[in-house]
Amino acid sequence: MNPGSGDLSCTVPEAEMRLVGALQAGQEHAYETLVERFQQPVYSLVQRLVDDPADSCDVTQDVFLKVFRNIGSFRGQSTLKTWIYRIAVNEAHNRRRWFGRHRRPEVGLENGDEGGRSLVDSLSDPSRSPFELVLNEERHEAIERALTGLNPVFRTAVVLRDVEDLSYDEIAVVLNVSLGTVKSRILRGREALRESLASQLEPAARMQLTPQPAAE
Repeated sequence: MNPGSGDLSCTVPEAEMRLVGALQAGQEHAYETLVERFQQPVYSLVQRLVDDPADSCDVTQDVFLKVFRNIGSFRGQSTLKTWIYRIAVNEAHNRRRWFGRHRRPEVGLENGDEGGRSLVDSLSDPSRSPFELVLNEERHEAIERALTGLNPVFRTAVVLRDVEDLSYDEIAVVLNVSLGTVKSRILRGREALRESLASQLEPAARMQLTPQPAAE
């Protein structure tokens, strides 16, 4: 997949195009600006997508190497952020695939169908995202743990939407899939995330409801 490609019809901000022009001209300050602006967001994204968080630094470095090598092919068909995130997702996928070949088989999609639900039912889910339900740090940590257990295909879609706050159209460009596929993956990822959270939080809730013996 060409990192320079993109099919999201949008108007790239003038300031962003100036930065791209400076990058394409090889100006050092532009590279520093790009790294300062995107290094932490890319690292955070990669950390949630790779199987081993210890690989995050190496993968992030690979992302920026590809960005610098391919900036000449950027034509403003998507925002710079979307273009960089597309590279980041691909690099994280490549790292998981490498580990899959050398350590264990890649986890497959569970249930190829939508569990008997129609596509219309799946895409019209009105419920809030799990991240909108986080009330405290403990639950936030529970969600982070649950994310690591999701199928990578669904995890990527959920992270891009609910953590990175990308639009459905932007996610479709990042993942190079249809809008319907994006919505389906997010729905199924959120459902799997809720199930995982329920299994983590219910035991704690039961403990809180269990009467404690009176002190003697």
